[in-house]
Amino acid sequence: MSTIPQTKPQGPGRPKDMEKRAAILEAAKALFIRNAFAGTSMDAVAAEAGVSKLTVYSHFGDKDNLFREVIRARIQDLIPEDTYHYDPAEDIRETLQRIALHHVRLDCDVQNVGTFRAILSDCRQGNPRYGKLLWEEGPDRTQGLMKRLLQQAVDDSKLDIVNITRAAGQFISLIKGEMLMRRMFGCEECVQSYTAELEQTARDGVDMFLRAYLPR
Repeated sequence: MSTIPQTKPQGPGRPKDMEKRAAILEAAKALFIRNAFAGTSMDAVAAEAGVSKLTVYSHFGDKDNLFREVIRARIQDLIPEDTYHYDPAEDIRETLQRIALHHVRLDCDVQNVGTFRAILSDCRQGNPRYGKLLWEEGPDRTQGLMKRLLQQAVDDSKLDIVNITRAAGQFISLIKGEMLMRRMFGCEECVQSYTAELEQTARDGVDMFLRAYLPR
């Protein structure tokens, strides 16, 4: 008697599986921005992504983990590790300006600011762990990449820095100034002038940083 061959089930990581995962992440990202964390249900994510709730849970386990993956995916898409690539042949000013301009444009992007506002809303409602997730996947990760780059520049005698951790934080603060807070509070009157001021703030921040840390 002949036997009917069994079809091998599709395992994790196969194309259709990854397509569903990507759809869930996109749906969750949109809903978190629109409704904040507390106002987003797994049912809503499933409906938005066009999959079953069971599929959402099978990929991400729970809402906290889904939120973390949304933030991780978003940050890694916007600021991949090679953004902080150190090239010893590149002038250190050019390296820092490249990073500064990329960084501030992202931080002041309307959609990204929407994400920050949604998370701050949840923090205000007593859910600081969600803010902690954003901090770990966003600023904390990028500061680690910045520390690595600064250490490479110091090892190459292009910068003279005693406290790398403090210098990385100073760099991020200098290139942003008050620009992110202005966008958070909706206090930019003209998009064009705001963008120009944003970029000039980043360049001026790099100049100030180098005045402090270029070898003398």
